Amino acid sequence: MTALTLSTSSAAALRADAIVIGVAKGAKGLEVAPGAEAVDEAFGGKLAATLETLGASGGDGEVTKVLSPEGVKAPLVLAVGLGDTPADGEGFGAEALRRAAGAAARALSGTKKAAFALPVADVAAAQAIAEGALLGAYAFTVYQENGSGKAPLAEVALTGAKPRDKAYKAAAERATAVAAEVNRARDLINMPPNDLHPKSFAAQVQAAAEEYGLKVEVLDEKALAKGGYGGILGVGQGSANPPRLVKVSYLNPKAKKSLAFVGKGITYDSGGISLKPAGHNETMKCDMSGAAAVFAAVVASAKLALPVNVTGWLALAENMPGGRATRPGDVLKMYSGKTVEVLNTDAEGRLVLADALTRASEEKPDAIIDVATLTGAMVLALGNRTFGIMANDDAFRTAIHETATEAGEQSWPMPLPAELRKGMDSPTADIANMGERMGGGLVAGLFLKEFVGEGITWAHLDIAGPAFHEGAPYGYTPKGGTGSAVRTLVRLAEKTAEGGLV
Repeated sequence: MTALTLSTSSAAALRADAIVIGVAKGAKGLEVAPGAEAVDEAFGGKLAATLETLGASGGDGEVTKVLSPEGVKAPLVLAVGLGDTPADGEGFGAEALRRAAGAAARALSGTKKAAFALPVADVAAAQAIAEGALLGAYAFTVYQENGSGKAPLAEVALTGAKPRDKAYKAAAERATAVAAEVNRARDLINMPPNDLHPKSFAAQVQAAAEEYGLKVEVLDEKALAKGGYGGILGVGQGSANPPRLVKVSYLNPKAKKSLAFVGKGITYDSGGISLKPAGHNETMKCDMSGAAAVFAAVVASAKLALPVNVTGWLALAENMPGGRATRPGDVLKMYSGKTVEVLNTDAEGRLVLADALTRASEEKPDAIIDVATLTGAMVLALGNRTFGIMANDDAFRTAIHETATEAGEQSWPMPLPAELRKGMDSPTADIANMGERMGGGLVAGLFLKEFVGEGITWAHLDIAGPAFHEGAPYGYTPKGGTGSAVRTLVRLAEKTAEGGLV
């Protein structure tokens, strides 16, 4: 992973391959952001004019490169847009800094070292810049012959921070830990499904557990059958790669609260017998993004030594149309004892999550949060960059939305309309896995709610939109797996440890 260092040196005096500065849209034109004073001085105070000549406007994430003059040790200056200049007395927002740093880091792929001289007004700004740079400096090149893909930026030197100040050091350590785990989730999501299946995913969790002192338990297909996990088994029985339920726990002796994170881990989703149409299969390796986010968040909590207990439940299966696959019309007996009539085998995520939610509820955590690429309906409702939040407690739902915003992730609170529950009534079983087509994302949330233990605070994050990015990279978001929800989960764990969530 890209290295991060803090430096008190002047940006102009720092030995690096490039210097990153910020520019913004001012009332009278392009303005150089704080942090780049020494670089501007080397340009004779004409850095803004030079960049404007090259077409720079200061727009969000816009990148402009110019050769350095005498007085600047790095040979290249990269100016990245921060958007509009803040009003007097206000600094640039954390997300603006995070995205600008990410855009700059992406533009410097293949570079060994870059000095980031973006505006560091305080510790929070330093953390945002560091996090954005480390997230932007990401590349998945494992399967490219001879490493033909460009290597990510190797080192980020953050100027304006104070390396001996405990607060700045802690911010840098947090940014490093969180970015590493977001990138772990991205790697898992980007892995091809012939290499990432339930058994190999579980093996990765076991390896990380050994490295970071986590407790791990893996239920294979025999243990799942013995335990009565009909939802996970029903989804996975059509595949040559049998399912798994993985429990991975970070336990802190100082913890007063406990959280359970539950992740959907469909390592490949063909739709099963209800086969997906052509054009909808190519990215279905990403259907385990929820499990990846949960796994990464547990590891991040351990790295940060948070005084809270965090348990991750990864419901892993491959949904295939084999000879033993579940058919539309089949009835599954779930771990909870409820029966489910399967009307559509492509509504499989809710089936594996239902078993995991029931099992997680048995341990009576203070709250359960599940994360899943669950419904196309949520993408239609909120687009490709925003995940939906549903909960059995309105205040908890609001708290998660606020936390996601704080972490830099776009989300939106969604309702659970009671009238939609009737659409899942089944003449054959306790409940069907499908209901009304309209409001399908909300129907899925209502289904999951049925399997949460009584009296337990619960929320559901549908990350179907932002989990996998098919367009051009932007800010710190790469093409492919994004690691959506990892930062939100980590911040929720931090808030719980601080006594401010549950």
